[in-house]
Formats: sequence, structure tokens, C-alpha cells
Amino acid sequence: MNVIDRCWRPNHEWRRHRSQLATCSMGYAGKMINNIGNDLIRYKVTDSSDDPINPKPNTLRYGTSIIKGKVWITFQKDMLITLEKPLLISSFTTIDGRGVNVHIANNACLMIFKATNIIIHNIQVHHCKPKPPGIVMGPEGKVIPLGHVDGDAIRLVTASKIWIDHNTLYDCQDGLLDVTRGSTNVTISNNWFKNQDKVMLLGHDDGYVRDKYMKVTLLYNHFGPNCNQRMPRIRHGYAHVANNLYQGWLQYAIGGSMEPSLKSEANLFVAPTIGNKEVAWIKKDDKSGDRLDFHSVNDMFENGASFTITKGERVQKPNYSKEQNFEVVDAKFVRSLTRSSGVLRLNKNPNILIN
Repeated sequence: MNVIDRCWRPNHEWRRHRSQLATCSMGYAGKMINNIGNDLIRYKVTDSSDDPINPKPNTLRYGTSIIKGKVWITFQKDMLITLEKPLLISSFTTIDGRGVNVHIANNACLMIFKATNIIIHNIQVHHCKPKPPGIVMGPEGKVIPLGHVDGDAIRLVTASKIWIDHNTLYDCQDGLLDVTRGSTNVTISNNWFKNQDKVMLLGHDDGYVRDKYMKVTLLYNHFGPNCNQRMPRIRHGYAHVANNLYQGWLQYAIGGSMEPSLKSEANLFVAPTIGNKEVAWIKKDDKSGDRLDFHSVNDMFENGASFTITKGERVQKPNYSKEQNFEVVDAKFVRSLTRSSGVLRLNKNPNILIN
């Protein structure tokens, strides 16, 4: 197991100690200990229906918007939840799908809007669709207006200290994961991204300069099969991409513009059999030219893959704090480090989770 999973999965009593998970994160999100404590409210979803304006008790939206304080959300049974409008998640909320098979699919999906200290764990999110402007129940039980949404699986807007771990995301109309509008201190780990054109966007647009403060860690994720581009595409900010598995691409794997910084460290890039074998793409324009700082450090390349490293003077370090820091493992172990990426399923022993 990788170091995140090793923190909690060997404990066969994990159901009784679910909140142990909050101590296992690393990277820019740091430890999620603000999500636990004696004042933690445990909430179980038993009803898969959705009312975006007047959520019913026992539904997912009621748990993410109406209940105040630290909320740890679990699910009574396997569920397919089809959301009428995007689900806005309140600060200090954990969505924990371990032990059951939970799908959020076929309509609106997840949004973290001006919120902090959120964990999304062990959920399948797929076939997300655009939604027109409308009103929706938001954090602290307040109805708020939402503009048009594009059909992303998970979108972060002005969010901070977010940990997205062990989810399976695929087949959405726009992208799978967007980190935008000043969001920062995000860790994206152990996820499986597949069957998607535009996978992950870090940075809202070329003109949103505030995203230069964005810091994102990508760790132990599996990209592919059938992913085209943006794994990630980064603007302005900084990303540390370590120990991920890239199972091919069409246009490119990692791209950027507007002077971002990216350290690609000990990843395994397996180029597609036919087509572009170059990992990186850089957008050149009149304003920034190709002034960006991409570095490949100890990456492994298979099937003819290559990474054209930009001419930065030196590799920018993540500068993690003690609680954020982790050891990057040799890239030859990436296949084993990522073999449990995506949602974890129960095996015959109901206390042991497998992939």
C-alpha cells in the first residue's frame, strides 16, 4: 500500500474508526484534523432522492447544506444519486462512501464554492451534465443563485484545504475536476480518471491572476484509459505531480500557460501506441510567450514517451510543511502504488476494502 492507504486500511475496525481517515492526508491539503473532534456530527444518508431547494432529512443534500458544524456523511446502502442541481458542500464536511457503492451520476454533480476543510472519499461521479442558471440550497441552509455550470464531476471555486481521495471519475460533459478562482491547498490522491477528453483544469482562465497563489498536489492517481488531455492543464499556480500513472493520452498529458510552475516527480508515463508521445504541451501567446517552469525529475517513460523540460533555472520545490510532507517513491513502484486507485470495494470479509 502507498503511505496514505497504509495509514488506515490495515485497521480492520475502520468502520468504528472512520474519522482516522482525516489524519492520513498529505500534500498541500495537509492533515484534515479540522474535520474531526468531539463535536463531530455523524450523518447517514438513507434516501437517494434530491430536492435542490428544500432538501429532505436523510438525503445527501440535507447533510451537505442544512446541518451546521463538522459533519461526517456516510451511506446506509448502495445508491445511485441523481442530483437535480449542483450539490454545494459546506465547510468542515466529509463525504465518506467506504463500505458501499455510491454513484453520483446522470445529471448535476459536485461543487465546492467558497468553502474549506472538505474531504470527498470513495464516490463514483460520472455522466455529469451542464445545468442552466437557477437557485439551490447552499451552505448554512441559505438559498443562493447559481450561474450556468458546465458539467464537471467536481468543481472547486474559491475553495481551500480540500482533499479528494479514492474516487472514480469518468464520462462527464465538460471536465472531471476543476480547481479555479483562487482555490488552493488541494490534495488530489488515489483517484482513477478515465474515459474523458478534458480531465483536470488547475486555474480558472488566463486572466484570473489570483490563481498564481494556487498550490495543488497530485499523488497516486491513475489517468486512463481513454483520456485525451489536461492531466492537468495548469495556469498561473504551482502543482506537484508525484507517483502518478499515465496510461496513454491523445493530445498531451500535462499542459500549461500563463507562467505556471510544475514539478513532475517519479511518475510513470506510458505513451500511446499511435500518435503523440510527448508528455508536455505549452501554450505560447503574445503575453507570456513560453515562460513557464516545468520540470521532470526522476520520471519513467515507456513506449517512447518523452517530456520536454522547460529551461527554468532550478526546480521549484513544493516547500511543504511537516504535516504536508511525504516521501516520493521511485517511479518503478508506481504501478503498485496506484493499483488501488479509484473507489475501494468490499471483499468477502466486510472489514477489508479492495480495489
